[in-house]
Amino acid sequence: MQVMSVTGPVEVSDLGVVLPHEHVFADLVREYRGTGLLNDEHLARQELGLLREAGGQTLVDLTLDEIGRDPAALERVARASGVTIIMGCGHYRDPYLNREWFDRHAVDAIAEQMVADIEEGVGQTGVRAGVIGEIGADKWYISAAEERSFRAAARAHLRTGLTISTHAARWPVGLEQLRLLGEEGVDPRRVIVGHADTVPIPDYHLALARQGSYVSFDSIGTGTPYDLRRAVDYVLALVRAGFGAQVLLSHDVFLRGHLRADGGPGYGYLLTDFLPLLIDAGLDRQEAQRLVTANPVAALTGGTHG
Repeated sequence: MQVMSVTGPVEVSDLGVVLPHEHVFADLVREYRGTGLLNDEHLARQELGLLREAGGQTLVDLTLDEIGRDPAALERVARASGVTIIMGCGHYRDPYLNREWFDRHAVDAIAEQMVADIEEGVGQTGVRAGVIGEIGADKWYISAAEERSFRAAARAHLRTGLTISTHAARWPVGLEQLRLLGEEGVDPRRVIVGHADTVPIPDYHLALARQGSYVSFDSIGTGTPYDLRRAVDYVLALVRAGFGAQVLLSHDVFLRGHLRADGGPGYGYLLTDFLPLLIDAGLDRQEAQRLVTANPVAALTGGTHG
């Protein structure tokens, strides 16, 4: 079995350690000003080199057009760094969505565009997407434009078989995302609900897992020491409840301040610091390794879990 990377198909056996929710390039200046811009290819190669040194091999880049997706640059840094990069497609979330554009385009037309990114490549670059997302909701509800985006993602998934990865930060909106995707016929086992660790409600994490989706704790190392301790608790709670195969871990690097060059954790922190914390807290070493190898590979390919 293969997955599509920005440099072409890759055998799943070659994916190694996978970070399922990251950004190599991004433009969130409207919210974060200067630190919200990642556009330095030299720096990207340097930071990805540190990921390789830490033992990582594959990174899923979920930057979409509204926040600076750059397929050609992703391809260049993947080749230069030796890191496998899997690129997302679709539309992000409010307030970045062009509501007038969404008003003027039917769900099937939006889905068609996503299918073209997957099957043909983005524009003239020929760089093909290997995952759908991150498709998001900004608040505790899904807006009208966001609903159209989600329905289009669902239809693109049904046509191509690619996994859907969502943005569900701060509020327990992931359950509504699963409900909406389910209306379109999407199996929750093909959905990664993102940013679960930013929602401090363990029962919400359990509810997502019980529905069958992947639960992504993907702000590892980019928050406070308190957030880090809570993330350990969240992971162990799902593992002990029998849902360890549905847990995903990542950093969601999207600001300059998240990079090692700027004093942040970088892309290797999960491997060098967080997995040892899980093991010290009682997680079996092999189980910890599966969280960053078997789990994300299954999530991307539709492999079984549970």
